[in-house]
Formats: sequence, structure tokens, C-alpha cells
Amino acid sequence: MTYQPLFLFGAGFLGGMLNAIAGGGSFITFPALLFVGVPPVSANATNTFASCAGYLSGSFALRRELAACRTQLPRIIGISAIGGGLGALLLLQTPESIFRQAIPWLLLFATLLFIFGGRLNRSLRDFATRYRHASLLGGLLLVVLLAGVSVYGGFFNAGLGIIILSYLALAGYNDINAMNGVKLLISTVISLVAILLFIYDGMIAWFAGITVMLGTLAGGYMAAHLSRRLSQRSVRSFIIFACSVITLYFFYETYFQPGPTG
Repeated sequence: MTYQPLFLFGAGFLGGMLNAIAGGGSFITFPALLFVGVPPVSANATNTFASCAGYLSGSFALRRELAACRTQLPRIIGISAIGGGLGALLLLQTPESIFRQAIPWLLLFATLLFIFGGRLNRSLRDFATRYRHASLLGGLLLVVLLAGVSVYGGFFNAGLGIIILSYLALAGYNDINAMNGVKLLISTVISLVAILLFIYDGMIAWFAGITVMLGTLAGGYMAAHLSRRLSQRSVRSFIIFACSVITLYFFYETYFQPGPTG
């Protein structure tokens, strides 16, 4: 349909603005891809592709903050790459019908993370401060946690940034700029590995993905000029409202929409 490019670009534009100001852009771009008829697994893969450009540019912008953490980066990159690949392989092995039924639950999980993520991060940061000299077991648990976060990111992109921030808070990071830099780097590594597997399997809807990606880049650039004038509380309230409505819609469509008869 002729409206689809404009619709996808607009969804990407709004998603890019939200990502730049408060996060949560995938709550707009992923349903938009489903709405224009991209199959669920392909829509998820395509959304990961469309989001990756923002992760890359953000990582580059925060390269100085990343340099301060360079001793930990090889381990973080290695675990993120392996976990992201495993998550992508898991997605590719998931039948469309099962993934479609999982979408409302994944969106609900990501929605709850967005709503309560800040509170969770503060609690985890306090916990990490109290137990700064953790045992070897604690270190191993952090490795397992990062691997689990990376598998989630390779499987489903929405809510990834909030989960990564929770991991970093538990790992003892307390500089918000460094945390954002490492968050974007982990997101980049997970997404790039997943995208390579998605490309190999032919799961990316290229025209739709590139259209959304261009929209996110334009929206992110515009948000840089508007962010000082917009209230983050108002933007966050809008995202919570939007993702709650979208999640309820997918629950209704998946579990309560009457099927065909006859």
C-alpha cells in the first residue's frame, strides 16, 4: 500500500524521538511492522536491524566514557556476542504461531520494566554498594546474568536497555554516562550478531527495516533539539500510556479475538 512507507517512517521517527529522550521506541516500531503485515518473527528481526543504527551512533558519541571502562570491555563484548547469537538462534527456531502468542507477554514484561526499571536500578545500585566486595560466586552470577540479558536481547529487542542498566547497577557501575555508554555498546554487539544471523536466514524485511531506520535517525536528530524543551515526565507518561494500550491490544488480539468460523 502507498501509505506504508510514510507510516513506517513516521513510526520510526516517533520511536527515534522516544529513544533519544526516554527510551521505549520499540513499543512503536515493532507493532508498526506487524501492522503493515510483516510476519512476527521477521518483524522482530527487522526491528532489531532498524534499532541498531541508533545503538552504533550512541556508542560512538560516548566513546570517551567507554574508554574509562576499557579493562572490562573485552569480557563484556565476548559474553554479549555469544548471548546475542544464542538469543537470535532461539528466535529463528521459534515457530511463528508460538512467537505470536508470546508477543503480549514479552511486551508486558518490557512494559513493567519500563515502568519500574528506575526503581529497580536504584535498589540494585544500593545493593551493589553494600556488597561491593562480592565473592567469586557473585562474580560468576554477574557473568550468567549478562549472558541471560544478551540472550533476551537477541531474542526480543524491546526493553533491552532497561535490563542492561539493571545489570550494570548490580555490577557496581554508578557513573550514569559510563552506564549509558556500556549499555549502548552491549546493545550494539547483541544486535550486530543477531542481525548477521537474521540476514543469513533471510528474516529481515529490508524495505520496511530501512524505512523505519531512516525514521529513527531523523527522529533521534530532531529529539536532540527538542529534548531541552520537553518534560521528561510528560514523555515518560506518554510512553507508559502507549505501551500499556499496545500491550492490552495484543493480549486482546491474541487471546480474546474470535477466530474464523465455518
